[in-house]
Order: sequence, then C-alpha cells, then structure tokens
Amino acid sequence: MILYFLRFIAAGLRTLWLIISAFIGEQLEDVVNQLISTGNATKSKRGEVLQTGVNSLPDFMKDATDRNRTSPFAFTGNKFEFRMVGSRDTIAGANIVLNTIVADSFCEACDRLENAADFDTAVHELIKEFLTDHKRIIFNGNGYSREWVEEAARRGLPNIPSMVEAIPTLTSEPSVAVFEKFGVYTRTELESRVEIKYETYCKTINVEARTMIDMAGKQFVPSFISYAKALSDAVCSVKEAGQDPEVQGRLLRQTLILLRETDEALEVLRKVTDEAAALPEGADKARFYRVFVVPAMDNLRSPVDKMEMIMDKELWPMPSYGDLLFGV
Repeated sequence: MILYFLRFIAAGLRTLWLIISAFIGEQLEDVVNQLISTGNATKSKRGEVLQTGVNSLPDFMKDATDRNRTSPFAFTGNKFEFRMVGSRDTIAGANIVLNTIVADSFCEACDRLENAADFDTAVHELIKEFLTDHKRIIFNGNGYSREWVEEAARRGLPNIPSMVEAIPTLTSEPSVAVFEKFGVYTRTELESRVEIKYETYCKTINVEARTMIDMAGKQFVPSFISYAKALSDAVCSVKEAGQDPEVQGRLLRQTLILLRETDEALEVLRKVTDEAAALPEGADKARFYRVFVVPAMDNLRSPVDKMEMIMDKELWPMPSYGDLLFGV
C-alpha cells in the first residue's frame, strides 16, 4: 500500500497544488528504508515506553505510528488522511484528482508487473524504484514551518502559494493527459473549469473588498472620528482643570494616526477595486485581484485591528473579537 501511496502522490505533483508531502511516522519510515535498501521489510519498529516523570503512574506504551496534524497526507496507524480541503470547500474536486492519479499509479505498476517474466523479481525492483524516486515527499516535521518551505525547495518539490497561480495546472499537458487517459475530463472541460475558477475568484474577492469599503467608510471611520472627538474633549477638560492630559493626549495622537492610516488605506482599496472590476474576465483580472486588491484589503484591516485594541468598547460599531470568542 505504501508503495502505491507514494507513487500516486509523486505522480499527483503534476496535478495537485501547493507543497505536497506525506507524514508516515518512524515506524513506517523504517519499513520504507528497508524496502529501498533491500526490497524487503523484515521488521517493524514498536512503540516505546512513555516516560511521564510521575512515579505513581504506571508506564504505558507510546504509539509508534503517532500523528502529525501539519501534514497534508498523514499516516495515522491504519490509514492515510488527506487534510488540504478548505473548511468551506466541497471534497468533490479533491477526490476526483486523487482518484484519477491513484488510477494512473496503479495502471503504471500493473502494466509493468503483468508483463514481467519474473513477477517476484519485478515486484522487488518496482518497490525499490518507486520508493527511491519518490522518497523526497516524505516529511515528518512541521509542515507549517518556514523551514519546510526551504527544505521542499531543496528537494525539488513544487510550491504554488495561491489559488490564482495554481489554476493553470489544470490545463498543463501532464494534467490533461492523465484526465483524458481515464476519461475523467477532456481538455475542453478542463479549460471551462479554469475559466469558472478565475471568474469565481474575482467575484469573491470583489464582494469581500467592496464589503470592506462599505464597513470602513460607513462604520469604522465615523466611529474613529467620534472616539477622537471624545478624547479631544477629555484633553480640553483636563487642561481646564489645571492638570497635564498626558494619557488622553497620547491616546488622541495614536487615534489620529490610525484614523489617517485607515482613511489612506480605504482610498487605495477603492481605487484598485474599481480598476480590477474594469478589467476583462480571465487570468489577468484574477492576478490583479491577487497582487493588488488582496494586499490593499490587508493594509486596510491592519489599522482597524489596532484601533479595536484601544478604542472604547461602547463606541466600537460591531461585536469585537472578544465578544465573538467569549460572548456567544
């Protein structure tokens, strides 16, 4: 099973997006190393005693298979788990791709084994070849770390950082070939899906950007102005009382800086969103949203998030993160 698994993931690198790796744990990795070196696996690691450091507790065995929740493909004792579909996404697309490349991998292995003069020898050679060629996808470390991105680059694994850059892989020649080989999609059907994905991405980002513009212009900026006025009144009142309004003045200066940053970021987002909407549908429009609109949205959010940490809760125009986390 591990043979076909590694083979189909490696084959799927032609089709799948982002950095694909597999966590197999110490136990299964030991088996893989044996298969690479000899073509046979004669032993398997067992779990060790877990040291709790508490003498009053009995010793118990640590599972040799373990788990890794940062890996897109993780071996969890008796199965592999695929963890790359977004929380709001359907599993249909991922399953279509996975099942197709599984079929391709089994097809390649079967063609060679069925035509072999010596089946047992051919199996051993196939195991060593596939595992040796594709062992680079095995990674048991932290798949979310920057170190893994650098290590993956050293291993020659592809890294496509966003959906927009990933979409063209659907119509790459290897992808078209494998989908047409098994009658899953034709080139025309793949091209239509590319067009739909670009359009969906553009519309989604456009809606989100215009929602941010509406919220910032009608809710946040007016609230920040009201807070600044309240602080200004407080500064004047303290001065009239003959005291130094140091705290009120500091908060006022900080608020005015963030208000200006919010207003400037809002104007930039309005501009680039209008520019993006005027472009013709397609890859260039999607890339414009990705390169210009999404960063502009991040730049607008930054000062607003900072204001939430200092602003009077009664003046904040919507439920805060604290309300959402602890008040529901």
